[in-house]
Amino acid sequence: MRIIYLLLFLSLVIVLPAQRKKKSNDVPPATLAKERWEGYQQRLQLEQSSLVKNLPFRNVGPTVMSGRVVDLDVNPADPSHFYVAYASGSLWETNNNGTSFEPIFDNQIVMTIGDIAVDWENDVIYVGSGENNSSRSSYSGYGIFKSTDNGESWENIGLTETHHIGRILIHPENPKIIWVAALGHLYSENPERGIYKSTDGGKTWNKTLFVSNRTGIVELIMHPNNPDLLIAGAWEKDRKAWNFTEAGPGTAIYRSEDGGDTWNKIADDSGFPDTDGTGRIGLAFAPSDQNIVYAILDNQDRRPKEDDEDEGLTKDELRNMSNQQFLALENKDINQFLDDNGFPREYNAVDIKKDVEAGKVKPVDLVIYTEDANSLLFDTPVKGGEMYRSDDAGKTWTKTHEDYIESMIFSYGYYFGQVRVDAQNPNVVYTMGVPIVRSDDGGKTFKSINEDNVHVDHHALWINPEDPRHLILGNDGGVYISYDTGETWINCNSPSVGQFYSIAVDMAEPYNVYGGLQDNGVWKGPSTYEYSRRWYQEGRYPYERLMGGDGMQVAVDTRDNATVYTGYQFGNYFRIDTETGERNYITPRHILGDAPYRWNWEAPITLSIHNQDIVYFGSNRFHRSMDKGENFETLSGDLSKGGKKGDVSYGTLTTISESPTRFGLIYVGSDDGLIHRSENAGETWTKITNGLPSDFWVSTVVASAHKEGRVYASLNGYRWDNFKPLVYVSEDYGNSWKSISSNLPMEPVNVIKEDPVNENIVYVGTDHGVYVSLDGGKSYQAFGKGLPNTPVHDLIVHPRENDLVLGTHGRGIYIGDVSLVQQMNQEILAKTLHAFPIDEVTHSSRWGSKRWTWGDVIEPTIDVAFYSNSNGNGKVEVIFKDQVVSSKELSADKGLNIIELELETNESFKDLLEDEQKENFQAAENGDYHLVVGEYTVRITVGNTNVETPLTIKKPRERPGRKE
Repeated sequence: MRIIYLLLFLSLVIVLPAQRKKKSNDVPPATLAKERWEGYQQRLQLEQSSLVKNLPFRNVGPTVMSGRVVDLDVNPADPSHFYVAYASGSLWETNNNGTSFEPIFDNQIVMTIGDIAVDWENDVIYVGSGENNSSRSSYSGYGIFKSTDNGESWENIGLTETHHIGRILIHPENPKIIWVAALGHLYSENPERGIYKSTDGGKTWNKTLFVSNRTGIVELIMHPNNPDLLIAGAWEKDRKAWNFTEAGPGTAIYRSEDGGDTWNKIADDSGFPDTDGTGRIGLAFAPSDQNIVYAILDNQDRRPKEDDEDEGLTKDELRNMSNQQFLALENKDINQFLDDNGFPREYNAVDIKKDVEAGKVKPVDLVIYTEDANSLLFDTPVKGGEMYRSDDAGKTWTKTHEDYIESMIFSYGYYFGQVRVDAQNPNVVYTMGVPIVRSDDGGKTFKSINEDNVHVDHHALWINPEDPRHLILGNDGGVYISYDTGETWINCNSPSVGQFYSIAVDMAEPYNVYGGLQDNGVWKGPSTYEYSRRWYQEGRYPYERLMGGDGMQVAVDTRDNATVYTGYQFGNYFRIDTETGERNYITPRHILGDAPYRWNWEAPITLSIHNQDIVYFGSNRFHRSMDKGENFETLSGDLSKGGKKGDVSYGTLTTISESPTRFGLIYVGSDDGLIHRSENAGETWTKITNGLPSDFWVSTVVASAHKEGRVYASLNGYRWDNFKPLVYVSEDYGNSWKSISSNLPMEPVNVIKEDPVNENIVYVGTDHGVYVSLDGGKSYQAFGKGLPNTPVHDLIVHPRENDLVLGTHGRGIYIGDVSLVQQMNQEILAKTLHAFPIDEVTHSSRWGSKRWTWGDVIEPTIDVAFYSNSNGNGKVEVIFKDQVVSSKELSADKGLNIIELELETNESFKDLLEDEQKENFQAAENGDYHLVVGEYTVRITVGNTNVETPLTIKKPRERPGRKE
């Protein structure tokens, strides 16, 4: 994010005339916890009964860039043993100081985490689900989970409507007493937020502090020696898809001196801010001087303008300037304004004055060009991060520094809010923002300890109470360990926990996968990747980063597999030559006199399947380039509802799809619920949203490759806290729509795609997994083998390899071969038993031997795949010349089954196989006997039914002889 902080701060949002204000009951309602639990039970049933549950998926990383860490809990008796909570990637455990990790929270109703707490003496883990950072992808949780067997099993112990957990505390002397700081819903108001206390280990709860339906508790700390003294940070906020109010009068510090039974807001004259700009608060006691408390505040109040600041020509002056006054300005002053505000080089004072004289533009158009009608909110920056200190256990406060803490949390302090104090020195304090900074003088001055190998955007820090030089840090780039107070860091990123927004593939052999990640740029890597530390020795990681920032959509020109179109947030896209490294910025700009384009956080881009020189790109309008992005035409008007007042870009396009069967038949969808169709490559557009629910985010629209008039759409209510699955199909170019949500569980849908081979198959990715329909959306099956219940943001079926590639937002990329699924037509599904063809096998004299002295033995196996219409026991046999030379028992599930079969036999068939081989049949080095070259039959029996399929073991290719 280093290169785009200013962009984030000044992200352009067009504000058009206010639309009719909707009544509160006109918006999609938040989904109730009861409905979510019913949806979870439905998901479990789908997983259990699925016809495709045995189809395996493999993780292909990447790992080196990791993903967002939200909390750490370290064993005080053994700091090499600790737990790491990822925002949407589960809870992981390490017993070897971060050398390796194992996930232990993969298959609950949710995987998102806000905070964890561990009772180390009694081996009890508490997970507060629902991330507390309030970002775009801070998924809602389902209350508190408890494990007493190190994550082998979990019990939900309530608070299911709280959605996001700020902090969990355990009483140090009575572990049955637990306190929870609950933030409540992110996108809707609700009363289930505040401080909750349990005195029976979470069996029952009592809400002891409630402020308002928009104010939750984000922070809660306990006096080191007096568990009755608690301090809480309340935070009022209101997030919508178009606006985030990050502060409010409900934000305040509260104290309790009776173990959280009653609370008192600190006095108005305490010295701590209590304005409408008071935002997120982080708190920490100083362990070595327990009257000292530090607070880090996101102060959203505006900075006063400096009187002596020479700003030159200003936006305020231009807003009210007449044409004559503008024409009298010095050209150098106008050009300086253009430079300061990022105008393209083709604009200059001379030409602009000519346009003003001709009446083509007005002086105020220079302001409109750069920003929205809300620009006054951003002309003066916010105060940002401020540190306060209390020397009387939180009763009164003093700001520790005189100057602003520049470039730490910028204007988005909602994403941070953590502070920690050295266990032995009360004047050494750390706080976390974009960099992690340390103060050695009680917060008067700060020093960055964000070294070159450390990612930015920090959320968790543990300081060893016995050795304060020892730190464990968590941020958007994973886990880091320091043994010298942050002067140097060790990277501990072996888990695959990347948060992908999008996914793409090329047509190289083997093919590569591409994707854009939250705060970790855009990466490219081999589809054959398997996790290994070998790259430390070889010096090159198999994946390569194409660019930084928050990585977004990717389009690959498969004619050369080298030209890639991608970018970072809000439509900043490039054309990259991955062979030479050359990159060209391609984002179209509006012209002076027009309002700026509105770009979605994840702006859609795609190449025409009919001619990959043609690039389609979406802001709130549709842009087309016929020459690889060198020049763009803006062909449409506003294809959204027009935007809304706010500080988040809204009223933008989110998805573009061109029909594979007809050039120029294009569909687009918007974040405010509209879908449009063009039948002439974008020249004109028709709205086709009739019959669809309104105001839902269009997460995907995709044209069919099988029928010209068929098109699919998925809608998403996440930004209303509405989790209803919404998927639709149209058979008449979008003129009418039919729901195909069918038996999908209560999970927001991020993507729907059609199978390129079998027109009856569609794939759906939700916030908790991936599903497939074999009958055009009438019913769905759940994939599951090898998959955690992680959000699936994007998916694609490789057109040559028939691999289903999943881009998850929390666990990297997964790949599963769906060629067998593609064959599961109604004819096969009607059979009692069906065997799929087995690929030929090449014999090797190396079978049964080691690759090298210390290596593993080469054990030849094949996958035997079959469909059964019922559960049952049986066997798989290998038959050669009417004799069963190998047999293995099996237990079949209803649906697709894949059995690994060893290509082994025994010595009793020596004569039979020797006769075929025409040479001695001997045991391999490991003592096993293997099948020889020849034609075999594989017979599969389930119950009283059997089917057969051929197996060929062929000779290896002979090496050419040497010349004699």
